[in-house]
Amino acid sequence: MKMDSFIAITKALSDSHRVRALVALRNGELCVCQIIELLELAPSTVSKHMSLLKQSGLVESRKEGRWIYYRLPARDDLKTIQWIIRAIASASEILEDDKHLKKITCADLEKMCKKQRNGKC
Repeated sequence: MKMDSFIAITKALSDSHRVRALVALRNGELCVCQIIELLELAPSTVSKHMSLLKQSGLVESRKEGRWIYYRLPARDDLKTIQWIIRAIASASEILEDDKHLKKITCADLEKMCKKQRNGKC
């Protein structure tokens, strides 16, 4: 691993919101609006967090229409993510996020978007 890659990963992992977003992706892809709902942060803040995770190689993204979806990398060799998930899977914040995420993933994306943008979707 190159020094730049190592620094990018450690920077990405230095914030609890980014770690929570990363761990939330362990069960599959999420729309950015679902991550916004989970973290309860402003869209611009979540976008910055996700950008840092993407730059570090810890997440991948794809755009579908107006939606941006994030997922863990398809590579099996990224042991860092597996280690993170194992290390904090039983943390109270992660367990609470899991409960909240079950509700979020059942919600309608259009309605969630309108709510986050004050009706301007």
